[in-house]
Amino acid sequence: MLKSYLTSVKRAGGGIWFVLKTEKNFKIQSIAALAVIVLSFAAGLSKWEWIVIVLLIGMVLSLELINSTVEKVVDIIHPRFHGQVKVIKDILAGAVLIAATIAAIIGVIIFWPYLFE
Repeated sequence: MLKSYLTSVKRAGGGIWFVLKTEKNFKIQSIAALAVIVLSFAAGLSKWEWIVIVLLIGMVLSLELINSTVEKVVDIIHPRFHGQVKVIKDILAGAVLIAATIAAIIGVIIFWPYLFE
């Protein structure tokens, strides 16, 4: 049972690593997440602020992984350009954009007092 779990974790890590190597947006979001973590340590965030930051980072990165996965599946199912393929990809990109925008707004709300007051 433990071996099966460790195999699953290893495969999941491989999937994340693949997306990190191949998807520009995931790289950018990962670098931004690391910068936010460093800033969070420097600012001395409270426990609840840390919880919010970690949840937001997890939300944005997980949604980007889902976006990348669906894009790959759609490309396999319908490799040639098709109007509906574009719509599917645009909708998913929009979901990531909303999540990232909300995360940035909440980040500004959290960090503002530490940086400007």
